Order: sequence, then C-alpha cells, then structure tokens
Amino acid sequence: MSPRLQQLMALWQASPTDAFLLFAIAKEHEKAGDDAEALVWYERLRQTDPAYVGLYYHLGRLYERAGRMQEAIETYRTGMRAARQAGDQHAWAELNMARMEIDPDEDEF
Repeated sequence: MSPRLQQLMALWQASPTDAFLLFAIAKEHEKAGDDAEALVWYERLRQTDPAYVGLYYHLGRLYERAGRMQEAIETYRTGMRAARQAGDQHAWAELNMARMEIDPDEDEF
C-alpha cells in the first residue's frame, strides 16, 4: 500500500462517508492498477453519495476497461442525470461524449 493510500485510509477511518475521500481512495487503487479494488470503492461512493458527479466518468471508464460496456453506458447515463440535476453542463457533456464513444447509435440522452 502506497504512503498516500495509507494516509487516505486513515482519514477515511475518521470520516467513512466523506465522498471526496472515497473518490480519492478509488483513484489511488486505479492508479496502482488494481481495478477490482477501485471498483469496490467507486461503488461504495455511489451508494454513499449518488449525487457525486465526478464518480460517473471514472466508474464508466473502469467498466469499459473491464469490457462491461452495458454497465459503462448505464453508468454514463446515470451520471448525466446527476450532472443535469446539479446544473453541471460540462460534466454532462463529458459523460455524453464518453457514452457516445461506445454507443454511437443511441440518441442524445
């Protein structure tokens, strides 16, 4: 475990529902090449704070790398709804672009 991940885990112990910490831990696992563990943390974040818009792009890409395209598409769509609700047009457009890369025949969501 990297020193950064150790620090994040210690912080998470003190604040287990902190969305940013959950995201940061997932990203650290992803950076270390441990996609399976990253998925666990992204899913934990999704359950803890489904309105955390930054989650959906990274989780969708993780699903893509795993060849789980339908789950990636659904993740992008869910993220697009969260982005729209948050008024985050930039995130919505980024998620829509990612979705269209793997599902080009689908109408704009």
